[in-house]
Amino acid sequence: MPVHFAQTEGFPMIRTVGVQGMLVTFADQMTEASNRATLAFRTAIEQLDLEGVIETSTSLASAYVRFDPQSLSHARLHDCLSTLLDARDWYAAELPVGRRFWRVPTVYGTSRAPQLAEAADLAGMSEHQAIESLSSSRVRVLTIGFAPGQPYLGPLGKEWNIPRQTELTPLVPAGALVLAISQFVLFSSSTPTGWRHVGQTGIGIFQPKAATPFALRAGDELQFDAVTEQEFGRICERDPSFGGATATEIRA
Repeated sequence: MPVHFAQTEGFPMIRTVGVQGMLVTFADQMTEASNRATLAFRTAIEQLDLEGVIETSTSLASAYVRFDPQSLSHARLHDCLSTLLDARDWYAAELPVGRRFWRVPTVYGTSRAPQLAEAADLAGMSEHQAIESLSSSRVRVLTIGFAPGQPYLGPLGKEWNIPRQTELTPLVPAGALVLAISQFVLFSSSTPTGWRHVGQTGIGIFQPKAATPFALRAGDELQFDAVTEQEFGRICERDPSFGGATATEIRA
């Protein structure tokens, strides 16, 4: 995974979000370093176990803290976050433990993912080169958003910094792997999208009746292994819930 650059001038910064929120932002754009800092800092906040903190979450380059101001004042939380920021170089921090590496069988192109050729052309590749590139890329869950359990994944190489479409694709199915701006999105449900549909998986990343409804967590890593359409059909028949996806713990 390429490392881009470290700290952006003026960051990190702490801002209040309404009465009960505080946001720590590490950059004005997503980079490998700013996302690394975000994931590591959120874990550190949780390890503080501050009384009054209700929940934490992350976006691409920010960590959010929701708290009860009756038991934890704004000034006290701001001081704690500021002290924590000064404790180390978060842009070079180790990623949190407990992450997993997923391998996900994926059929690229065909009628199941009909915009592979278009995306490959924008990246200056043949379809074969695009499949080689995408299926060998190991990407991180940068954040969860837009729909329940749905990950933004990356970063892909700069050759995949292709634009979104100017019009929406009316509907792509659950498990669709779409691409734009050097990132994948793996859809948790059928939805319209302005990103190009390049691969199709059978993994159900949002299963509301399961004990753990969200399969993926921010910081997990994934590789989308290429399989033929025939293999994909057989895999999904054997494993209709996860489409043959497997996960192993990432050891520190």
